[in-house]
Amino acid sequence: MSTQIPPRPAEDKRPAGTAQSGTAQSGTAPSGTTPSGTASVTSVPAPVEPAADQRRGTLRGSVDGLRSVELSTSQKLMIFVLSMSLFGLSNIILEIIPDPSIGPVDISVSYMVFVPLTIAALFSPFWAALGAPLGEIVFTDLLMGDFSGLAEVEGYLQMFLAVYIAGSLIRNPRSRTQIFLGAIVLVLVDKILSMVVDLGKVWIGVEDAELVEGLPQSMIALELIGLGVDVVMSGILLGALPAMWLIPALHGKIEPLMGMRPRVPGEPIPGQARNTPLFVAFALVLAVVSFGFAFLEAFDLSAGAFEPDFIVQFGDWFILVSVLAIALVLGVAILLFRVSQSSRRTGDDA
Repeated sequence: MSTQIPPRPAEDKRPAGTAQSGTAQSGTAPSGTTPSGTASVTSVPAPVEPAADQRRGTLRGSVDGLRSVELSTSQKLMIFVLSMSLFGLSNIILEIIPDPSIGPVDISVSYMVFVPLTIAALFSPFWAALGAPLGEIVFTDLLMGDFSGLAEVEGYLQMFLAVYIAGSLIRNPRSRTQIFLGAIVLVLVDKILSMVVDLGKVWIGVEDAELVEGLPQSMIALELIGLGVDVVMSGILLGALPAMWLIPALHGKIEPLMGMRPRVPGEPIPGQARNTPLFVAFALVLAVVSFGFAFLEAFDLSAGAFEPDFIVQFGDWFILVSVLAIALVLGVAILLFRVSQSSRRTGDDA
């Protein structure tokens, strides 16, 4: 029985160094082959189509190792004006609502906490804190004819510290726990500082206060009751509850309108309060300075006071003046912001 031997494959009889058809005479392998002569397939990746809901364009803030967010001057100004206008408008709304009271305790809402807290949590705590108390002074006190002069600096500094600290506590805009904590802290910082000032005014203004039976105890009791009312009404009902829904709902949707990248949990917050002893010292200095301006009113040193009380003179319709002023300021700010953004895009394209 014979065994069949399979035929050997034909050998390439061309002399070494002869170039293959269509290739140059060089020592390199032709395109699509490896140096050993084995054919390889070069895969060309298909272009990635952007998602339908993906926002394209250049946003402020780049991710390069450490996440960082840088705000332009126009963005800082827009956050400042937005905080000032919206907080001023919220205080005008509260001026229309009557304040009920039970005996010596006022059951009222001091301010709508969710307004400055939302702006601080989504954008920048520092610029939101600068604008919010100024909106109350300009649109509610000054334009309404109830401006106390230098004594207004007390409320401004206290509210600035409250919004600044509360906004810096919200490191994740989608964390409802942090939002709730921020709303309560905002009210506590502002009202505790105000409570200390009020008690100081009484103890300084009343000689031999310890001889007036029950005066210190009654004042402390009333202040603590008022603090509890403010925490419930302003901190929870018009603070934590609406903010816990509003901030997560707006996160990722409103920032691109400002040319900003939405905040990512764990990244540095633009304009946040530093967790350092220097910031604690800075906060204490501001608190002491606010006490000093508060005592100007206690000693009847109302420098720069302006109190014609336009509401009493012209009626409740005069509130519309403040509303129109807010609309005008906000409209001009938006227009300038759009112009700045357009010029910036033109410069980037060039």
